[in-house]
Amino acid sequence: MSDILAGRVTLEDFRGLVACGGFSYGDVLGAGEGWAKSILFNSRARDQFQAFFARAETFALGVCNGCQMLSNLHELIPGADHWPHFVRNRSEQFEARFVSVRIEENSSVMMAGMAGSVLPIAVAHGEGRAEFSDDEARQAARSRVVMRYVENTGEVASRYPANPNGSPDGIAGLTSSDGRVTIMMPHPERVVRALTNSWHPDDWGEDGPWLRLFRNARAWVE
Repeated sequence: MSDILAGRVTLEDFRGLVACGGFSYGDVLGAGEGWAKSILFNSRARDQFQAFFARAETFALGVCNGCQMLSNLHELIPGADHWPHFVRNRSEQFEARFVSVRIEENSSVMMAGMAGSVLPIAVAHGEGRAEFSDDEARQAARSRVVMRYVENTGEVASRYPANPNGSPDGIAGLTSSDGRVTIMMPHPERVVRALTNSWHPDDWGEDGPWLRLFRNARAWVE
């Protein structure tokens, strides 16, 4: 970000962009929103990101703080107009645990071939609750939901703790209309290898199923 703001680096040479979590851009709540504002209110950065998202050969992933950041850039991202804002968890505390999510039918280039899977994943956030401006926006976003929190029965989780933040409809992640930009609150990058999971089925090999996200991205750009 410092290089982009200073003009030392441009996004013209990149096809992929990942906005990571872990309290990126400040070890405080709301850091993702501040990160977005540093782009929206800087003409050089705003133009760079808008041009990047407009290019048909690019893709992006936002996780946790990165999810919050990209959701605040929705006006720059084609087909992201119905994305929610991510706000404080219903529990009003930081939630860090293993949860289960179900991958929905979706157009995300990073989640190709994963629909129907119910997978364990790590969450670690204080502001992960999807909030829509009204019920119309919530309904409009349904076709762009890529994953939902689920109970151990496989049903969509509406209650704590299976739903760690209180998101409506168990929403854990969304994509843009063309599938090139995907945002999610849980952390797939923390559990790409089997041994980094706190639990996994005995028949898993060395790689966890979330490595598929990054293999899909690699296949898509070739």
